[in-house]
Amino acid sequence: MSIQPMAEVFGFRIDDMSEEAERHRQHRLCPFNNRVPSCTKDKASDPLGVCSVFDGLDVTVTCPVRFRQDWRIATDAAAFFFPAKTHWTSLTEIRLLDKYGKSAGNIDVVLVAYDEAGEVVDFGALEVQAVYISGNIRRPFAEYMSDPKSRAQFDWTNKRDYPRADYLSSSRKRLAPQLIYKGGILNAWERKMAVAVDRRFFATLPVLPQVPAEQADVAWLVYDLQLNQVSHRYELVLQERVYTQFTPALERITNAEPGSEADFRQLLQKKLKEKQLGLELPSDKSSLLDVFLSDESTGE
Repeated sequence: MSIQPMAEVFGFRIDDMSEEAERHRQHRLCPFNNRVPSCTKDKASDPLGVCSVFDGLDVTVTCPVRFRQDWRIATDAAAFFFPAKTHWTSLTEIRLLDKYGKSAGNIDVVLVAYDEAGEVVDFGALEVQAVYISGNIRRPFAEYMSDPKSRAQFDWTNKRDYPRADYLSSSRKRLAPQLIYKGGILNAWERKMAVAVDRRFFATLPVLPQVPAEQADVAWLVYDLQLNQVSHRYELVLQERVYTQFTPALERITNAEPGSEADFRQLLQKKLKEKQLGLELPSDKSSLLDVFLSDESTGE
């Protein structure tokens, strides 16, 4: 574990004291193609400018806008969606409605292919899944931003709620619902999807049944942040393309692998005995629901 959790703040390593890094910190700028020049994460007036955090010795992406570096995700997705030499462009945050006019959420990026007359001839949806954080990341962020030069190597290890990447919540609370609601509509329309994810997050997912690219309707674009030894900045690098069909991948992600029924029955027996003997304490708020949710985190 790093002595402090943050790898990048406003697009730069926290120990980067270059003029460019200081300018981004001073003006709260986002260098990764946010919809406006400034960072808007969490609060537009007081943005939480943490782009990535340490996970052991590795770095994992915690801001979805971080994936927009040089728009590599768009060109990588377009290679899956469209034939070569197709004219296409990207549109961000497009509302998707169900049959009843209810919102199924916004698609992060829609890639639109068009003809010579400017008419839409095809499209594909690109979803971005950053990693949730458990613990509190704003406190170390505020501590660092109060004086970056003197706090570039500050020690946060013994602080309460030390922030960590929460891969389980990222898949259960965000990725799975996105695939169910937005992905279900797109799949019914027979449109392709691409999902951009961090390498460490993808490694925590169940092994997905793969198919050849020409048979796939979902492409998993797996990225890593690698340190450029010349610029001393992290660069988004495509590590792997994983091609799947929608329904088998969704079933694999949303169906939890069962644990031991014997262990669960033993827990039920213990709880039942406590109840029969009147041993339950007023402060004991455990329930069967807690059994399923006890490993959930609160995010940021």
